[in-house]
Amino acid sequence: MKFRPQPPLHKLIPALRTWFQTELGQELLEAERAQIERLLPTLFGYHLLQLGIDSQICLFDSSPVSHKFIVAPALELGLGQNSIIAANEELPIEQNSLDVVLLHHALDFAQSPHQVLREAARVLRPGGHLLILGFNPLSLWGLYHRLCRRRSDVPWCGHFISHWRLGDWLSLVELTEVKLVSDYFLPPFAGRKWRQRFRGLERFGKPGRSNHGAFVLMVARKDVVGMTPIQPEWRRRKLISLPLPEATARGKHCREKR
Repeated sequence: MKFRPQPPLHKLIPALRTWFQTELGQELLEAERAQIERLLPTLFGYHLLQLGIDSQICLFDSSPVSHKFIVAPALELGLGQNSIIAANEELPIEQNSLDVVLLHHALDFAQSPHQVLREAARVLRPGGHLLILGFNPLSLWGLYHRLCRRRSDVPWCGHFISHWRLGDWLSLVELTEVKLVSDYFLPPFAGRKWRQRFRGLERFGKPGRSNHGAFVLMVARKDVVGMTPIQPEWRRRKLISLPLPEATARGKHCREKR
């Protein structure tokens, strides 16, 4: 699949930030946050990383993971202490070290989505979970993305990667899809009145019943073939080892006395 050339992410951030602050962007973000907050409390571990398009959008507050941090593509005012300055394509993080990785539209606006996914899989530990949140091409938003004349504007300049293609990519990096959720079924009209006229679509497109919402949230687990779980130290020391008598040495000592 050939992707539309994208400028570096740090150049897109001002436009993306402005769009997500609009009324339509806020509605989409709240729907995304609601789905994330349903899933994160069920995922445990010690380290969580968020890769996204704006370091000011934090989606991991509901996670029970103790150490949570976010990657920012460039240094700017207001960054928290839990921020790392790095590119999504090159993470300065040791491999197999994170329990949860959250991609918030990181693939939609990446110059190389394959590389971002490979990096996310590399730093994820075996048994860890990857959450991919992106625009859905099989939706009213995806239809508008194809027909829109302003495809150079955000968010319509994004890649809108399909579910089945993501599934193929996941299998290449030893990730297994375990859950798929889609939400926000209203059309991408800027005016609230126009969106309200299509509220009836939400009855037929509730999350879990339809995969044609504006965004999809895919959960994948890193499974390594042939991986043997290591028993904890307390379990390995459950049995007491007793010293064995050396029968050969004892028999030799008796023959010397005779």
